[in-house]
Formats: sequence, C-alpha cells, structure tokens
Amino acid sequence: MMQEPSLTEMARELSASLLAARMRLITAESCTGGWLAKVATDLAGSSDWFEGGVVSYSNALKMRLLGVEASVLEAHGAVSEPVVLAMAEGAAALGACEAAIAVSGVAGPGGGSEEKPVGLVWFGFFLKGRSWAERRHFDGDRERVRRQSVAFAFKHLQQALAALPGEF
Repeated sequence: MMQEPSLTEMARELSASLLAARMRLITAESCTGGWLAKVATDLAGSSDWFEGGVVSYSNALKMRLLGVEASVLEAHGAVSEPVVLAMAEGAAALGACEAAIAVSGVAGPGGGSEEKPVGLVWFGFFLKGRSWAERRHFDGDRERVRRQSVAFAFKHLQQALAALPGEF
C-alpha cells in the first residue's frame, strides 16, 4: 500500500506550484488553529509564496478581519459553505493574494450536533478570482480531524492549481 505524503511534502509541492504560477497564498483558519500556516512556514523560503494567515476562531474575528457578514453567520453558522467562502474571499482581499484557503469545522470531541457532527469540516478556496467550497467528514479524534483537514486543504488547492489552463 502506498503511503500518503507527509504534510511537509504536500506543502513543498504546493509551494512549487504557487512559485511557478507567481502566486501568493493566505490562509483563514478556524478549527485548524493555524496549522496550515505552521506547515507552510516550516519550509525555508516560504516568504516567497506564503503571505500569512489569520486564525479566526471567534465569529467576531471572522467578521472584523475577514468581512464575514453577521447575517451569514446567524443564518448558517460558522461551519458552513457561505461562511468559508466569505472567509476565503476576505482573506484573499486582506492579503491581496491570488490564492486563499479557509477552514471551519467541528474537530471535537464535543461541539457536534446531528446537523453538524464531529468531524465535519468546510473548506473555502479562492484562486485567481474564483471561489468554491468543499465539505468533508473526517473520522478520528481532534488531532486526526485537524491533520486530515490540513492534508485535504493543501492537496485540493494543489489539484486546482494543476488544473489551471495554459500558462499562468
């Protein structure tokens, strides 16, 4: 069985693609608590492609720093497609970046509900003016949910970059 690449390997691959495309990345993290930014900045030279990250754990900070509307949070909750889309778009605007990743989820062990169970994570992506969201459910404890979230975020953005048509 083939072993999954490490988070560092995933970040290295993503960094190469971002550098080749002359793009910079910014992150907006809730349940991952800055883990995306940590893995990115573990790489020497990350300042060439990584703008920074916002850990917006509270709804107040999501609104204040990322421009998420209170009405969107009230209507959908922090763990939702509209909120991660707003987080990704807000982060991209904040950092003047071509690429952004936003993450919000229920890492557990508590805090889940029937509608939003532990392990549910929403991802928002922004790439060259286009934004989209992905929903995933991960098994395991808090550490595993968060680790799987970081891996999915890097891998998914890498795939989106690889799918861009033509020259950057």
